[in-house]
Amino acid sequence: MKLYDSKMAPNPRRTRIFLAEKGISVPTEQVDMMAKEHFTPEYTAINPLQRMPALVLDDGLVITESIAICRYFEALQPEPPLFGVGAEEIALVEMWQRRAENNFFAPVAAVFRHLHPAMKELEVPQVPAWAEANRPRVIWFLEFIDRELANREFIAGDRFSMADITMLAATDFMKLARIQIPAGATNVKRWHAAVSARPSAKA
Repeated sequence: MKLYDSKMAPNPRRTRIFLAEKGISVPTEQVDMMAKEHFTPEYTAINPLQRMPALVLDDGLVITESIAICRYFEALQPEPPLFGVGAEEIALVEMWQRRAENNFFAPVAAVFRHLHPAMKELEVPQVPAWAEANRPRVIWFLEFIDRELANREFIAGDRFSMADITMLAATDFMKLARIQIPAGATNVKRWHAAVSARPSAKA
């Protein structure tokens, strides 16, 4: 088994945080995305979409997409549960994970990919107007989450979950996208400080 990882990207980081929470160690190989190593024929043979991360199992099966990889390991090692326990909690984690990914993670990535000078040769074409269109969407969702976090400790409830991992990776990625947490989002700041203090956040 081998996990193809990239330290610079937020999607691989989601997988690393998840594995750290589980206490699972997997052999890894770094792929330098800024050096376009994910575009090489060798990596393209592993993942034709040329994206990170990718998990190659011992039998040669390749699993891509960070959430799919995390679900694979959740099935292998259910404890601690990061996708919920029981019908209601599993549904809520899925709901908030999807909300975080679609309404926050993706817009933050759009701002970075379409505006940051370092992405000029990787995001072709860069569309600065699309970046600027997504910036207010990021702020809107943070304000939405801030209201939700007034009533609970974590994104999907009282237990740390995959939804928190997605939010953490995207919130930290805001720094590269040059977006700041709104000053009045005190609940988001409280949540971010708490999840950032977890050992897994350093993965």
